[in-house]
Amino acid sequence: MESNFVDYVKILCRSGKGGKGSMHLRHVKYNPNGGPDGGDGGKGGSIILRGNHNYWTLLHLKYERHIFAEHGGNGGRDKCHGTDGKDVYIDVPCGTVVYDAETGKYVCDITYDGQEIVLLKGGRGGLGNYQFRSATNQAPRYAQPGEPMQEMTVILELKLLADVGLVGFPNAGKSTLVSALSNARPKIANYPFTTMEPSLGIVGYRDGKSFVMADIPGIIEGASEGKGLGLRFLRHIERNSLLLFMVPGDTDDIKREYEILLNELKQFNPEMLDKHRVLAITKCDLLDEELVEMLRETLPKDLPCVFISAVANMGLDELKDVLWRELNAESNKLAAVLSEDTLVHRDKDMTRFAEELADEGEDEDIEYIDEEDLEDIEDFEDFEYEEEQ
Repeated sequence: MESNFVDYVKILCRSGKGGKGSMHLRHVKYNPNGGPDGGDGGKGGSIILRGNHNYWTLLHLKYERHIFAEHGGNGGRDKCHGTDGKDVYIDVPCGTVVYDAETGKYVCDITYDGQEIVLLKGGRGGLGNYQFRSATNQAPRYAQPGEPMQEMTVILELKLLADVGLVGFPNAGKSTLVSALSNARPKIANYPFTTMEPSLGIVGYRDGKSFVMADIPGIIEGASEGKGLGLRFLRHIERNSLLLFMVPGDTDDIKREYEILLNELKQFNPEMLDKHRVLAITKCDLLDEELVEMLRETLPKDLPCVFISAVANMGLDELKDVLWRELNAESNKLAAVLSEDTLVHRDKDMTRFAEELADEGEDEDIEYIDEEDLEDIEDFEDFEYEEEQ
């Protein structure tokens, strides 16, 4: 059964070309020397990305392979202005990053609801011959063509935005914790890689407060090199304010598993080590108090640690207190502000890009500019536009 969670789409986007200016000379019986009256062409429509919090996946764009804006209308006689092409808005979920599909270069990023970014600007309309009249040139017999359209094949990649992201090996109890703390119902089973797609849950806190928790599919050693589910879901961890590492209490060496997880994040993106971290020891209903005290001595000393059991409802209130405290710490707020201003998106690694697109079914070739549009571009190259003031 095909999943409804889509975090990759490949789309050919094309803005509208500007309309041609009209070259027309007015001639009526009561005014034989009417002069030029050719109108300007209309501007072409633009392709605009818009953040929409009502979307949480790119499913609505999966089968929309081409998005074209309207062309501007041509100018007419009697100084009639051509119609402007309609802009096309592409609604995407917050956390969507755009890359050039040809080069892998980062283009732009949508981070909040209502944010608008012009992806491709529509061409300006050409000036009609009425605009070129002068005392020494009272009957100009030329007009401008419209500016050509812009075209780009883009990759839209979703990186989930959440307050708390769960990081752990398969079967660490991540989905069980999300289902215990929120109304989200991710799939839970006793085998690895039960969770194949991220899910979000809203965790209620005291006095009507809440925060968003993201259940990320389990990662394994070597995930940063593409093993397991690999890079496909590691990128979702980049957008979380706080990382909750989860290691089962019956693990032989809890500290070593934590370090392995931390190293995978470091290999994928070293900037993720700057995020605040909390360690949760899960499945503690299997441990007695004496063993818990022994394990405390072996845990890392540089981060908060909580012993919990989602099944037995053990330590969950303490965990929420710790998460809320870390989320609202001044150092974490400052880091969040700085990350918004200084966040640098790396270009896509094109060696792995083709494999990722093939997995998503987005590797088909897309047809480009047609011959009629190429003729318009050649016409435009013969006329040099003046710089806008």
